[in-house]
Amino acid sequence: MRSLARLPKAHLHLHLEGAMRPATLAELAGERGEQPPDLGGFTSFEDFMSLYGVAARLVRDGPRENLLRLVREVVEDAAADGAVWIEPQVNPLTYEDDPDAALDLLDAVIDEGRRTAARLGIGFGVLVFARRNADPSEAVETAHLAARRADNGVVSFGLAGDEAQYAPEPFAEAFAIALDAGLISAPHAGELAGPASVRAALDVLGARRIAHGVRAVEDPALVARLAAEGVVLDVCPTSNVALGVVGSLSVHPLPLLLQAGVRCTLNADDPLLFGPGLLEEYETARTAFALTDPQIAAIARTSVESSGAPRAIVEDAVTLIADWLDTPDQATTPPIQGAWRLPHP
Repeated sequence: MRSLARLPKAHLHLHLEGAMRPATLAELAGERGEQPPDLGGFTSFEDFMSLYGVAARLVRDGPRENLLRLVREVVEDAAADGAVWIEPQVNPLTYEDDPDAALDLLDAVIDEGRRTAARLGIGFGVLVFARRNADPSEAVETAHLAARRADNGVVSFGLAGDEAQYAPEPFAEAFAIALDAGLISAPHAGELAGPASVRAALDVLGARRIAHGVRAVEDPALVARLAAEGVVLDVCPTSNVALGVVGSLSVHPLPLLLQAGVRCTLNADDPLLFGPGLLEEYETARTAFALTDPQIAAIARTSVESSGAPRAIVEDAVTLIADWLDTPDQATTPPIQGAWRLPHP
């Protein structure tokens, strides 16, 4: 059986604070004399966001080293899961109100991520996201920050929050700035709202990747459009079940989307709260969805091809994915000790 840990892949839909290790959360809470929250104690999106806010506060209100530690650990966990590229999401304005200070913080994240990735032989880029529940002027400011580092660490621009409550139109200016800077448009849509939110992400925000997007399956014409235009859905199966977007893994639309020709990637979203990391989501694709190894390899290839990774990383990863498919029995192969890792550009 082929080892999914050995399959080169990119992690594209991962919120930085939501990817904190539970042990790190407990340690940071203990340093402030707090009890860590019950990570499984949410039954709604609002409860989930409240728990996420606790984790984010413990990083934000502490010394800068807390944030840098988080970046290091997130990159290390991605590499351990077989990622050759990681693209975590962060909004520097949630840490610093002043744009210059926010840019300094963004630079620190980029530098720490790159150093750690270079040590592990993988690649690192940042998706800067705007907040739907903030004034759209903040999104414009966020886009300007992202654009200033478009050639130096920032590769994509997103929009996070409840799309059922906040339409995308007020954020069109921010995405125009990001697109003009050459960033990939990768907003959230099709999670808490239906196909209309996905269509708006395409038409208003110029999306080429959509975080989630799974509710597009409710509109066959939209599914056909996604397939025809090559738009990528960055899918997070466990997250979708935990937040009630779908009833169970057994009815998750990922297999139907793939069958319809929609390009999809697999991601963990917020493993601190949902549990599984990137490798476990690939294992779910094999077990719960019964995807074949060629299908899983195609997902991995989509992940690197649709990422913001440099061409050299993409080309080397595609070759290694083909090699993975050409090696059927990997059960008795000694564990990889980093020899296959890609050179850092």
